[in-house]
Amino acid sequence: MRPRIPLAAATAILALAASAPSSVAAAGTSGPPVVRHGHACSPSVALRGYSDALDKTEYQGHPVTGISALAQDTEGHAAALSDRSVLFSLDVRGNTPRTTGAVALADGNGAPLDSEGLVVERDGQRLVTSEAEPSVRRHARDGTFTGQRLPVPEALRVAPQGRAQHNQTFEGLTAQPGGRVLIASMEGPLTGDGTDASGRQLVRFQTWQRTHGSHGSYGLSRQWGYPVDRALGVAEVAATGDGRLLVLERGYDVEAGANTIRLYLADPRGADDVRSVDRLTGENGTHMVRKTLLADLGDCPDLGAPNPSPQPNPLLDNIEALAVMGHARDGRLRLLLASDDNERAEQVTRLYELTARLPHP
Repeated sequence: MRPRIPLAAATAILALAASAPSSVAAAGTSGPPVVRHGHACSPSVALRGYSDALDKTEYQGHPVTGISALAQDTEGHAAALSDRSVLFSLDVRGNTPRTTGAVALADGNGAPLDSEGLVVERDGQRLVTSEAEPSVRRHARDGTFTGQRLPVPEALRVAPQGRAQHNQTFEGLTAQPGGRVLIASMEGPLTGDGTDASGRQLVRFQTWQRTHGSHGSYGLSRQWGYPVDRALGVAEVAATGDGRLLVLERGYDVEAGANTIRLYLADPRGADDVRSVDRLTGENGTHMVRKTLLADLGDCPDLGAPNPSPQPNPLLDNIEALAVMGHARDGRLRLLLASDDNERAEQVTRLYELTARLPHP
């Protein structure tokens, strides 16, 4: 039997992540970075801890559930988006993460959103995706819809208006440093898009460019093709700060009762703009986004984590959210992840903190 770590100890690990001694050291120039200490998931990624403190809780009548996106907010705080159309504020500084605020979101007609992706802008406004149409809307800090929506290409709209499949659109959203470029990741492929030479399904990432300074509107910009692993979908995307992206790929095997969660480093530099390409395929010479596996989170130590459902690794659940929360002292990225419990007793809302050393561009 694997040893169990009490929850209090696990949350303490999470809280100590920012100040913990360096657990990752770079390898020689000929090889990848290597985790020297800590809870290694791979040569370049370490698990610092997890917390179930938010699981099956409520805040001011709002169940803290359905967490689909995370974004760094003010120092030590995170914004957490529920796909139940609620935006939470989380304090992740102490031994136990806690909810400190909640606002309901709605579209221009007062209807709730199927909210999935989140960016916190410099002025505190929130950009929120809904995968129903899909859409990207701007909301004030108090959740009020400002009336601003970003343009969306017709092909990315859900059929019959476009070629996107229901529940397979804007699952992730991130902004490059300075907020001048936004990137939304489609969870699944458009009807008619194909696979690359390795048989991986090609999905699309859509970008927008800010047109008039730091408070201007966004116009449609480049679109890239991204090869997603078989039986997986893109759950989230997060900017690393150097032009590259972290991509969270997720899948669930019903027969095995197992979640698969993989973290990739993706480099869109050199990828072709595919806005005018009707059918993505690896056979037409189009350059797709390059990606490198950082870690399969199923390889992380479970730290004695309980799970109401049988899993090969009980640490894992339906992880949908990912945010870069800054840097450790040695330059490693500090990552915060969250799972969506789908409001089910057999699933858990869990926060995870990891660190990642990225290879040089």
